[in-house]
Amino acid sequence: MAGGIKQWPEDERPREKLLKSGPEALTDAELLALILRTGDAVSGKSALDIGRELLQEFGGLRSLSGASTADICRIKGAGPAKAACVKAALELAGRSGARRLESSERYTSPRQIFDHFHAAYRDRRKEYFLALLLDGKNRIMKEVRISEGSLRHPIELNSHFKTYSYHSIVFNIPPKIPPKDFL
Repeated sequence: MAGGIKQWPEDERPREKLLKSGPEALTDAELLALILRTGDAVSGKSALDIGRELLQEFGGLRSLSGASTADICRIKGAGPAKAACVKAALELAGRSGARRLESSERYTSPRQIFDHFHAAYRDRRKEYFLALLLDGKNRIMKEVRISEGSLRHPIELNSHFKTYSYHSIVFNIPPKIPPKDFL
């Protein structure tokens, strides 16, 4: 549709459609349009046009959530402010679905650790080496991101834990580091 969204019939505008029928009635592009808030006057694109282009370029919300702000900014009309809004909204969506362990909860199974990290790290393009420091009752004392990208050598681990008095450590072991290096 030509012109800004404000010129559209009321029942076709994303905000009004959400208020009338709920968020489930909107397409992903319409929800993105609400996050983007405005279009691009220079290119004449509406917020909905930009939302559609983002979804088409990245192949959907999951891929878009893994895109960098620089990747998003490559779309005409999606500058740093819009990219930051999209990234923030997708991060909140990911966090809302995550089952993170609270500091007072006991770690009792590997599944809990998987659930704790999965939503936050599943779409990342880099490898992360993480550790949870647990107290004597297997409660989380501290979550530590040891490295992003690659760990040069397992000896680096020592520097991360010298200052903590912990009972146990749970690691995710990146696939490129053989487990024998930790023995």
